[in-house]
Amino acid sequence: MESNLLLSSIEKHIRLSDDDKEFIQQLFKERKIRKRQYLLQEGDICKYTAFVKKGCLRSYCVDKNGVEHVFQFATEGWWMGDIQSFNQQTPGILNIDALEDSELLLISKSDVDSLYARIPAYERFSRIILENAFISHQERIMQSICFSAAERYEHFSKKYPQLIQRLPQTQIASYLGLTPEFFSKLRKQMLK
Repeated sequence: MESNLLLSSIEKHIRLSDDDKEFIQQLFKERKIRKRQYLLQEGDICKYTAFVKKGCLRSYCVDKNGVEHVFQFATEGWWMGDIQSFNQQTPGILNIDALEDSELLLISKSDVDSLYARIPAYERFSRIILENAFISHQERIMQSICFSAAERYEHFSKKYPQLIQRLPQTQIASYLGLTPEFFSKLRKQMLK
């Protein structure tokens, strides 16, 4: 398995021996999914957490009116999963699908536990990734409470400039909590 992106991502935070790298590569399974194909559907147990080698995933929920609300995007080098479902092995609350044809590296809960046992530093890596995710989600909640739509869009544009060009406007609007129509008007106003 070619997993240089995964190993370099891990090694930004912890040191790995050659044996550690080999063990990690044995545990992650490659999977390709097509655009619009599900990795997880609401109500299913999240059996794997995914590392994106290529492509783009989104996680979202659907409200009682059938409106999708994007929770997170994941592109190359990012992680995706339903953390609660994965850790507790209970039915998930999120849908995860591909916005582009994607190549993933998947790892199961039992294999993550094996990594923790064999490579204690991997637990530190996981803590750092989870802390960063928590910070990002906390920041997002504060923005949704305290920022105007224009401020949320401006922050998103600065933080994720690569996603502005890559994602459909409807997906960005959903992530920002806006209707596509309002988002389109907002973009036009901001471009003037």
